[in-house]
Amino acid sequence: MKILGLSCSPRKGGNTETLVAEALDGARSDGAEVELFSVAGKDIRGCDGCQACLKTGECHIDDDVQEVLKGMLEADGIIFGTPIYFYGMTAQAKAIMDRTYSICLRGAQLSNKVGGIIAVAGGVGLMDAIKDWYFYIVINHMAPASYIGAYASERGAIKEKKREMKMAWELGRQMVQLVDSGWRFPEEFTKRGLGAYVAKKYGL
Repeated sequence: MKILGLSCSPRKGGNTETLVAEALDGARSDGAEVELFSVAGKDIRGCDGCQACLKTGECHIDDDVQEVLKGMLEADGIIFGTPIYFYGMTAQAKAIMDRTYSICLRGAQLSNKVGGIIAVAGGVGLMDAIKDWYFYIVINHMAPASYIGAYASERGAIKEKKREMKMAWELGRQMVQLVDSGWRFPEEFTKRGLGAYVAKKYGL
C-alpha cells in the first residue's frame, strides 16, 4: 500500500508541508509506504487547454507535474495539501488539479483510491479550498477521508498546535484503514467518467 502526500505550497518546509509530512508519518506507522511530493522549487505549469490528451491519453507538457501524475496513479491514497492564498488553493494546487484531466477523463484511473485534504490559512478561505478538493475527490470516484483545516501564519507555527498535528497523524492512519477496507465505487457507474455531460460528449 502506498500513500502519496502532495504539498502544494511554494514554501519549502512551510506549515502545509509539515502537516502533510505528519499525516504520512501516521500512515507509515500503520504499515504504509509513503511518499512526499512538494511543489516548492518545482516546475509546475498550468493546463494550456490544448485537449491533445483526449487523443493521446497523455499531457504533452514536459514538467514536474508528470512526476505527480505518475505518483497519483501508483498510490492507493492521496493527501492533497494546500495553504490558502487569496481565499483559495494555491496556483500550483489548481494547476495539478487541472493537469490530472489527462489521466481522469478516460478510464477513471483515480477510482477507488482514497483522498484526504489538508488546508492551512492565516485567515479566511479554508472551506472554499476544502470544498473544491472534496468535489474533485467525489467526481473521480475516490473514497473521501477526513479533512484538516488549520490556522497558522508564521513558518513553523503549526508545530506548536498539538491538536492539529495529532489530527494530521490520525488522518494518515485513517487513509490506511480506508484503503484496507476494500471500498469500491460501483463498477456499473465507473465508466461514466467526470459527470454526465462528459460521458455523453465523449462516449464514455
